[in-house]
Parts: sequence; structure tokens; C-alpha cells
Amino acid sequence: MTSSGWIIMALSVGSVSALLAWCVYKVFTVPEESEHVHGFEQEPPDVQESTGRTSQIRRRTRR
Repeated sequence: MTSSGWIIMALSVGSVSALLAWCVYKVFTVPEESEHVHGFEQEPPDVQESTGRTSQIRRRTRR
């Protein structure tokens, strides 16, 4: 491989590795970010029909 090929490969691998390292750093260092994560409370239609909760869920989502 030529020297320009080695340079391009090193830049590509280095930039992807740097992006990965930055993402991992941000995930582990941002404090209390779990407070902003919300769960998915809606049930599938077959469970709604069997429990009779369809009207409750419709009322809750209209707000």
C-alpha cells in the first residue's frame, strides 16, 4: 500500500475511534440523565381488550 493509503486509513480509523471514545465518555459522565428517560406505558391491543383498559388508555393519551 502506498503512503497516501496508509495516511487515509490512519485518519479514518483514528476518527472513528475518537468518535467512539467521545460517545462512551458522554454516556458514562453525564450525571442523572436517566430522569429524562420515559417508559412506554401503552399495552398491545390484545391485552387491552382482555383487561378492558382500552378506554382508560384512550383517556390518558388525549390529554
